[in-house]
Amino acid sequence: MSSAETATPAAPDARAERRAKRIAKNLTAFAKAHGGSADGVVEYVGSVATRIVVVGADGAWGDQVAPSYAVGRRAAELAGVTLHDDFEGELALKVKTGAYEWKRMAGIQIGG
Repeated sequence: MSSAETATPAAPDARAERRAKRIAKNLTAFAKAHGGSADGVVEYVGSVATRIVVVGADGAWGDQVAPSYAVGRRAAELAGVTLHDDFEGELALKVKTGAYEWKRMAGIQIGG
């Protein structure tokens, strides 16, 4: 078996790991800037992307998009983000919103 044949199956995993590490750097920087830790949830956005929503220890929140659920979970794990099953309850209560968010929410109306 040639070295090209043995390297091919590992290539997608290596690429996914590089992507996860790149995203993890952003998540780690966010956590460091917002109290030193973060909680989060990995959610499907569609068939081609995943959203990692994180909440810092100070209540600030942000998100990062990953190309797959596996990459999103791996990035969160590498960054030390405490993952939750959903964005409800304890995690949602940690979020602190500012004037900008309240103004935006006040402009969104449902119904006719």
